[in-house]
Amino acid sequence: MNRRAPPTIDELHARHGERYKWLVLVTVMICTMGSFLSSTIVTVAVPALAAHFGLSQDRVQWVSAGFMVAMIPALSITPWLLARFGLRRTCEAAIVLLMAGGVIGGFSGSFELLVAMRALEGIAAGILQPLPNIVIMRAFPANEQGRAMGIYGLGVVFAPASGPVVGGFLVEQFGWRSILFVVVPFCLAALWLTRRYLPLVSALAEASKPLDWKGLALVSASSVVFLNALAGLKAADSATPWVLLALGVCGFAAFVAYCTRAAEPLLKMGLFLHRPFAVGALVSFLFGVVIFGSTYLMPVFFQMALDYTPSRAGFVILPAGVMLALSISASGRLADRYPAPPLVVAGIALILLSMLLLAFVTPASAFAAVIAWAALGRIGMGVTFPALTIGCVRGLASRDLSMAFSMNNFIRQLGGAVGVSAAGALIDWRLEAHSGGAVAAFRDCFLVLAALCMPALVAAWYLKERAPK
Repeated sequence: MNRRAPPTIDELHARHGERYKWLVLVTVMICTMGSFLSSTIVTVAVPALAAHFGLSQDRVQWVSAGFMVAMIPALSITPWLLARFGLRRTCEAAIVLLMAGGVIGGFSGSFELLVAMRALEGIAAGILQPLPNIVIMRAFPANEQGRAMGIYGLGVVFAPASGPVVGGFLVEQFGWRSILFVVVPFCLAALWLTRRYLPLVSALAEASKPLDWKGLALVSASSVVFLNALAGLKAADSATPWVLLALGVCGFAAFVAYCTRAAEPLLKMGLFLHRPFAVGALVSFLFGVVIFGSTYLMPVFFQMALDYTPSRAGFVILPAGVMLALSISASGRLADRYPAPPLVVAGIALILLSMLLLAFVTPASAFAAVIAWAALGRIGMGVTFPALTIGCVRGLASRDLSMAFSMNNFIRQLGGAVGVSAAGALIDWRLEAHSGGAVAAFRDCFLVLAALCMPALVAAWYLKERAPK
């Protein structure tokens, strides 16, 4: 008996009616939840990993940084994958990679294999994470995009919000390996949903477009060299990190020049001629540095400086995640009604205030105050994210949306990778400078992150299209 062919997009629309666009959004949201969870759950295990493998902070941070380094080139190939294989095949392949990375990483016997599997998870996450944004901007009218972005954000932030709590409990009860298996249930649910609600369509019109392998190789190599240099900068007696840093910067410059001239580039540099996109890219980079840098630092800070257990450190972050979920849902609706600049400025101002308050937390600080200061920054993140995501692509042609979202995610994740790598090196350097005084060392780190919020605040005021003459 022949099996029935998968339904087409028209059949699915006819079967589910107006709610079909929401079903597709929920499907891709579940697909990305596992990737977001895998990106944050390991942060609470950093001290345990450092002790298990006998590594310093600048080495062990590669468990997080390796994930994001791999995400960077993967984000840039998502438009090509969608054009070549369609939404369903792209989702299924990425989910399988994510699940394989978690399972093999959980059984890894060496730090090198663990980092490799984290990189595999990062590749999967880089493919998956732009998909909901693309679905929202293509399937929803302009007056529903903010609401859809808020609902997507509400679902997705549940995973990273609960990750540190679940991870802290698992690390204490079952060891660090157990946290890598948490993605498996999300992946199984995502595979079932993709088969049910995503059509198995033929390749899109751009299917014959070749993948820009030269650009992909250039940006991948530049990212690895640049982030390795950041991680090694604390070695003041060696010139090697500075040489690598210069090579990485030159590599990125060569990549931009190449994409400007190439006929079918990996990233479309012409999008930077659209002012909201160009300004949004700068804000997204700084936003990534601060958010990912603080996400890495906070669980380590709570355990090293405040002497919290892994589960207690996770419980500090849980209310912050809940506030992030609530604020991102509310700000999604605000993004439909108000222009992006004031919302983004307000969100970044809250992040800045959170970093300043965390900088002066000590072991004598009240537990409730620590929770409140951490939550304040996540409220700022929730206010910023929908307005920034939608604001930087408003006014672009529909055909450019896939590329624009991938580029915006690429830039934000590059900032995140820089934030994590720099945070690992910075905390080691400041610990040495303060002779092991953890509280003072982390204070310096949070003050640096606060300072980086300032140029983002200034740039966010210009996140709007020029008025026509």
